Amino acid sequence: MRNQLIIKLLIVTVLLFWGGKAILAQEVINPSASADDVEIGVVEHLDDFLPDSISLINEAGEQVWLADLIDKPTIINFVYYRCPGICSPLMEAVAGVMDKSELIPGKDYQVLTISFDPTETIDLGIRKKNNYLNLMNNADKVEAAKTGWKYFVSDTASILRATTATGFKYKKTGNDYLHAASLTVVSPDGKITRYLNGLYFLPFEWKMAIVEASKGQSGPTLNKVLRFCYSYDPQGQTYVLNVTKIGGTLIMFFAVVLLLVLVIKPKRKKSI
Repeated sequence: MRNQLIIKLLIVTVLLFWGGKAILAQEVINPSASADDVEIGVVEHLDDFLPDSISLINEAGEQVWLADLIDKPTIINFVYYRCPGICSPLMEAVAGVMDKSELIPGKDYQVLTISFDPTETIDLGIRKKNNYLNLMNNADKVEAAKTGWKYFVSDTASILRATTATGFKYKKTGNDYLHAASLTVVSPDGKITRYLNGLYFLPFEWKMAIVEASKGQSGPTLNKVLRFCYSYDPQGQTYVLNVTKIGGTLIMFFAVVLLLVLVIKPKRKKSI
C-alpha cells in the first residue's frame, strides 16, 4: 500500500515537473514561439541572413552598406549614445572583453556599434568610441580597436530593418528607450550564428562565439541558460535573478529525487 502511494506521488510529481519544464523550455529554447508577445528584449533569429538594404553612416560621415562591411566574424551592438542606462555598462563590457581576449579586433573579428536612435549624429558616436577605447589597457588592442571597433548612425528605415532582422526589440519612452543588453554575432557571409546577452562576457565565451561564426556554425548559446536564470527588468533597465524559476525547478528536482530514493530504498527486515 505504501509503495503504491509513493509511486502515485512520484508519477504526479514527474508530470508536474516535466510539464513545467516544457513550458519554461519553450520560453528559453524557442523564443520565437512567443515572438509577437515580446515588446522589449531579443527574439533570436539564428541561421537567418541579414538583408542587403541596411544603410549606415560611418565615422567619416559616409554612407555605407552593412552587407559590404561584413567580411569577417562580426559582432553587432545596438545602443543609443545618449543612453542613461545599460548602454554604458554594455559598452564597458565589450571594451573589457576585447582587451582580455587573445583575438585581435580588425583581424580576427570586428565589432559594429550602431545607434538605433535616428536623431543621433556620428560625432556623438565618435566621442563615445574614444571614451571606451580609453578603458582598454592593452596598447596593441587599443590600436587594433581603432579600426576593428566601428561606430555608426542610421536612418529610421534602415534601423528598423536591422533591428527586425536581428530580433532586437525596444520601446521609445519619452526621449529615451527601453531595451535589453545584447550582442548579435554574424558569420562572414551575413548569417546570424549566436547571441551574447547581458552585461558581462567571458573571454572564452567571446572567442567561442567568434570562432564558430568564422565557420558559419550556429546553435543554442550559453545565454539561453542565463535567460532562464535571469529576467530583464525594463523599469530598472537591468537583469535580475529570477528566484521563482530557479527555486521552483530545484524544489521539483529534489522532490523527484526524494521519491525515487523512497521507492528504490529496500525495506528493513523486521528483527525477530
